[in-house]
Amino acid sequence: MTVHSGRWTLEDRLEQGLRELPFEVPPGTASVTVGLSFDGGVIDLGCHGPDGFRGWSGGARRRFTIAADRATPGYLPGELEPGVWHVWLGLHRIPPDGVPYEVTVTTSGSIPDRPDHPAPPRPERPPRRELPAPHGMRWLAGDLHSHTVHSDGTLTVPELACLAASRGLDFLAVTDHNTVSHHPELPAAGAHAGILLLPGQEVTTDLGHANVFGGTGWIDFRRPSADWAATAAARGGLMSVNHPLSGDCAWRRPLPAGHRPRFAEIWHSSWWDRRWGAPLAWADVWRPEGVVPLGGSDFHDPAQEKTLGEPVTWVLAEGEDVMGGLAAGRTSVSAGPDAPVLLRLGDELAAIGADGTVLVRPDGRRAAVRGDRVRMPADTAGMHRLETHENEVIALCG
Repeated sequence: MTVHSGRWTLEDRLEQGLRELPFEVPPGTASVTVGLSFDGGVIDLGCHGPDGFRGWSGGARRRFTIAADRATPGYLPGELEPGVWHVWLGLHRIPPDGVPYEVTVTTSGSIPDRPDHPAPPRPERPPRRELPAPHGMRWLAGDLHSHTVHSDGTLTVPELACLAASRGLDFLAVTDHNTVSHHPELPAAGAHAGILLLPGQEVTTDLGHANVFGGTGWIDFRRPSADWAATAAARGGLMSVNHPLSGDCAWRRPLPAGHRPRFAEIWHSSWWDRRWGAPLAWADVWRPEGVVPLGGSDFHDPAQEKTLGEPVTWVLAEGEDVMGGLAAGRTSVSAGPDAPVLLRLGDELAAIGADGTVLVRPDGRRAAVRGDRVRMPADTAGMHRLETHENEVIALCG
């Protein structure tokens, strides 16, 4: 057993927010168990081995086990390579009087039992909405921000998939914090529930969060943000800045203009009063040439005040190629699966279920929408939106 103990101070956090505590894994080890105890503050937990990243649970757990064929959610199963490993401690919140802590590491020749989590029944899904689309394409409804037990969510991957399908979603990005341990579960869970599950991860730091979509492998949150975007692009993924104006999770990380991603989660569940124009103003400053608007519920728990699929991101896709539609910027965001929607169809806009609303063009020009299925010319570029007569945003499109 290896034990590290002491007291983290506010000065420790300010000097270096992520600490690495070493421990030795001898040859023949079947499992490693790490326990963390502390009093006060918030300390995040993670781990890496000689061959690289092995998991992250942030503040959601104080204990994890890794073995060859199983691991605590958030951590990667696999052979335990002999050598020096490190426990990661993220000093997320350290009060002025400090935080006493203890880390214990136990290596074992035996493997712990695996808990059994049977998949929930396949859900009934509501009828799909008929929306106008070019020949050979269709609008798919999805949510681009969700969490499971692999980070700080409460549902397993199959449970989350079934809930998303029951909400009428065609796709769901599962974006657990700073880990990809959920990725291997996505194909089977999606097939069972009848929904496409996109691999994703929420790259999470004290100064801002970003979603990376696609099977990119782990993105190192310790690196500069420009590296996140470059790594995602090199591996065929897409990066989006998350909830840029959301409390202490707002985006405050340096990112030069030439490296800023086109994608931004303009519509997040924290935008509870959509008369508040700050997210739109932020988008104009972030990329004056235009932002591809995305939406995400940031769903964690059925008991919280967030609903999966509120908002909905619509993607105009060929077949089920959601990533291709995202990469092409063919997106629209609405308040929910059945809410008014504004769609871009080439050089036209289609406002569906939006009678009595106001179309706002990128240059600020406004026009009343009269009718439930209205076609209008689109500007060549920029984000269009629908508002109520009280200036509440009810739909966005790129």
